[in-house]
Amino acid sequence: METDVLVGLGRLAARLRGPHACLVDARRLSGGASLETWAFDIDAAGEPDRLILRRRAFPKVDPTGFQSVNLAGEAALLRAAAAAGAPVPPLIHLCDEADGLGEAHVTSRIDGETLGRRIVTDPAYESVRPGLARQCGEIMARIHGAPPPPGIGLAVEDAPVVLDRYERLYRAIGPERPILELAFRHLRVNAPDPVAPVLVHGDFRNGNLIIDPGVGVAAVLDWEMAHLGDPAEDLGWICVNSWRFGRPDRPVGGFGDYAELMAGYEQGGGPAIPLGRVRYWQAMGSLMWAVICMRMYDSWASGLTNSVERPMIGRRVSEAEIDLINLFEAGL
Repeated sequence: METDVLVGLGRLAARLRGPHACLVDARRLSGGASLETWAFDIDAAGEPDRLILRRRAFPKVDPTGFQSVNLAGEAALLRAAAAAGAPVPPLIHLCDEADGLGEAHVTSRIDGETLGRRIVTDPAYESVRPGLARQCGEIMARIHGAPPPPGIGLAVEDAPVVLDRYERLYRAIGPERPILELAFRHLRVNAPDPVAPVLVHGDFRNGNLIIDPGVGVAAVLDWEMAHLGDPAEDLGWICVNSWRFGRPDRPVGGFGDYAELMAGYEQGGGPAIPLGRVRYWQAMGSLMWAVICMRMYDSWASGLTNSVERPMIGRRVSEAEIDLINLFEAGL
């Protein structure tokens, strides 16, 4: 399989930079359930291009039942976000049948860090950390103000739709957990009034951002969960405690405060959103993560997968339950 990718990248080098271009230093960076990421250079006359390939290696299976976008849709989202002024890796090429790489696209490679724990602790990022929450707010406002790309089948979701989907997943697993039972009831009763849906990233959090030690947020990654929905969903998701990486005192990504996030959102052109609405979606995010953790464990316990990573993630359901208790006790 890797040989096929390398052959395809060699053809792609010639297609993008001419017959004398050569492939340099191609290496696989990661592999999820269905997507691979490759870093590679194309050298033509001593002028190398530093690039990233994202390709689907296996059929798309989303454990949450969400209607995620394909890589062609992700490419369209990158263009739309860039046009709106959001920092994203520039799209270089959407692969087609001639490339022999399957469903894939190529972007420029952006320098920086994506590991959340390093971003919140490494002294190298100390000078930019204080501004990250405000930057994230500004970037979300630009994304939410972007016209959704047509023809890519974006799902439309509000709070009741999300609750229905995750409760179906939760009930299918079997065990009932009192805190999660309370959370489903509480979030249904207190669901906010619907708003006009906007383009939502769907997974905007520490870990899906490239952070540069000189400029802060250099790029927003992983757009496959994008949809049309409540703008407070993105604002709440980055505040989920699981994405703070050991800094619970910094509710926004482990590096900032609510006030900074909201100020950045309004500065970026977004409307004023009540903090209570953001915290509602933060609680929704903790509930969603709890169900995902349960499903991870169930996939291992049922024998569907033997990956030790699944039960390790499954243990974290209790963390999400603690987050929910703290939010409810605070008067959500």
